[in-house]
Amino acid sequence: QVQLVESGGGLVQPGGSLRLSCAASGSIFSINAMSWYRQAPGKQRELVARITNGGNTNYADSVKGRFTISRDNAKNTVYLQMNSLKPDDTAVYYCKGSGVFITRGDGPYMYWGQGTQVTVSS
Repeated sequence: QVQLVESGGGLVQPGGSLRLSCAASGSIFSINAMSWYRQAPGKQRELVARITNGGNTNYADSVKGRFTISRDNAKNTVYLQMNSLKPDDTAVYYCKGSGVFITRGDGPYMYWGQGTQVTVSS
């Protein structure tokens, strides 16, 4: 059983920073890509940032230059450094692991974390 657990959310003032973490645990052989999504009330879930196991990244236009995704492959952990936060960044942030192999030949699977709330407000 593979689990993704996010942490690091909270309440921050506009212009502030937060660092989210997502650790994947369980029987894992490899994970191709790890991503952060977010969902604000009344809106669809959207991709925020994605990083492959080779380190290639892509970002939503709305966060470019403010957010940085990084990854520790040895720990199966992905991070999201969020700077210059705005009220529009308020959402539940979800971690996703895709292209997950339990063993060399068992996969690929996709897993989601349970989400962590980020609130940007004065």
